[in-house]
Amino acid sequence: MAHIGIDQPVVTMVNVFTVEPANQQKLVDILIEATDTVMSKVDGFVSANIHASLDGTRVVNYAQWKSEEHFTAMLQNPEVHPHFGEVRAIATPERHLYKVVYTEDAHV
Repeated sequence: MAHIGIDQPVVTMVNVFTVEPANQQKLVDILIEATDTVMSKVDGFVSANIHASLDGTRVVNYAQWKSEEHFTAMLQNPEVHPHFGEVRAIATPERHLYKVVYTEDAHV
């Protein structure tokens, strides 16, 4: 489970994929399978959250890693490359790393 807070010692990867609406669910399925079978077992993985836009044109992967070094090592891991190819065949990714600088919760 993602724990979003400025006190969490993680880096956050936000990857926004542009996809044709007809391929949105296929992309979601690929990302979930990749997370379940490969990413979750890679050293430094903390969490992943997949979001599908209501208009069908975007999928967002919000993933946390223990450090930027862990994230970079994952990119070099040959086990993740087949999934990257599947994704790029149907979607255009735009990936960036972030740190959390502010959060606020509703006070109910």
